[in-house]
This record gives sequence, structure tokens and C-alpha cells, in this order.
Amino acid sequence: MRKMEFDMERPGLVEAGQEVEVVEKALPYTYYYTIVPAVAMSRNIPPDERLKSRKGTVVSVAPFGTREVVTVEFDED
Repeated sequence: MRKMEFDMERPGLVEAGQEVEVVEKALPYTYYYTIVPAVAMSRNIPPDERLKSRKGTVVSVAPFGTREVVTVEFDED
């Protein structure tokens, strides 16, 4: 299992236990992931740490300042 954190600016869009889908976007030297439909975004990920799975389960949603941090668990090693 692999966990990844996403920043969510608008609270209440996802909740723990919910299954979500992510899309991968490429930057010149890194990648980032967005929970669809544009709910939350990950930090920049180096090429050797790219996700293999595009579906995961929300493990937690925690407040962090004016936003929330969504932790998603993906079924991969």
C-alpha cells in the first residue's frame, strides 16, 4: 500500500472511506496528480516515484490552516 497527500482548498469535497480517481499531469521534470474532478492536488513527484494505480481510497482528511490535507491510499508496492 502506498499513501499520498493532496492539498484541498475547498473543504468537504471528499471524506474518509471514499474511493477516488486521480489523473497524472506532466511538468518538465516532475509529475503531479489531481483527484478528479479537480478536488485536490498532490505535490510534485519525481519520475521514479510515479503512481502505478489511478484509483485509491481516502484514509483521512485533516485541517491544515485554511485548507485540508487529504491522504489517499493506493494499492501498490
